Amino acid sequence: MSSEPYGADREAVHEEKLDGFGTVRVLPVDPHADLDVIHRWVSEGRAVFWGMNGLTKQQVLETYVHLDSLDTHHAFLAVKDGEPAALFQTYEPEADRVGECYAVEPGDVGVHLLIGPAGPGGGRPGWSSALLTAFTAYVLIGLDRRRVVVEPDARNEKAIARLVRQGFVAGPEIVLPEIDLPDVHLPEKRARLAFLTREAAFSGGSWPGSATASPPVSSPVSPAGSAPGE
Repeated sequence: MSSEPYGADREAVHEEKLDGFGTVRVLPVDPHADLDVIHRWVSEGRAVFWGMNGLTKQQVLETYVHLDSLDTHHAFLAVKDGEPAALFQTYEPEADRVGECYAVEPGDVGVHLLIGPAGPGGGRPGWSSALLTAFTAYVLIGLDRRRVVVEPDARNEKAIARLVRQGFVAGPEIVLPEIDLPDVHLPEKRARLAFLTREAAFSGGSWPGSATASPPVSSPVSPAGSAPGE
């Protein structure tokens, strides 16, 4: 088995060292190279709210290959100290069904996040918060956006509570309409909006979620890559 860090030969769009946690590299998803990791994660019962439980590996590949061609939705794999840690997505709200459910503002960016499973040692305190710190820094600094918009499943109380702890402000409950197109089908979804402004994220002059995070380095180029909503 190779000891080479995961994705070491790929250029990261964002890299950040978080004291007490490690170094997070954010890589654009490669549908073929990352298929094993992504299919394993989205197939687990814990990922039911991601909406891809039950899909075959080929179906997951076809989904990501198709969405990889879009300019409005992008998918990234977070690699922590050489190991895959989370699947992270950004999207343009006005080009997504969520845009039908709230008043999109200039500078908004939509985000989805799937944290990877715990390792043999079990739960990891602070893991989700640290990864959210890196992702938030990427979208607000690297992509120069003003506000992060999320819409987790309204039943996913754990995710909503985590976001509020991170500084997000919970918004209204909405119903995302069903999408039924030849290349993609998304069922109707009851979701809870939440927002994080740049001002709130950087209050006190620190990076989001951490007073000890080193200033991140982000690529000015937004890469191709995408994935379905959670």
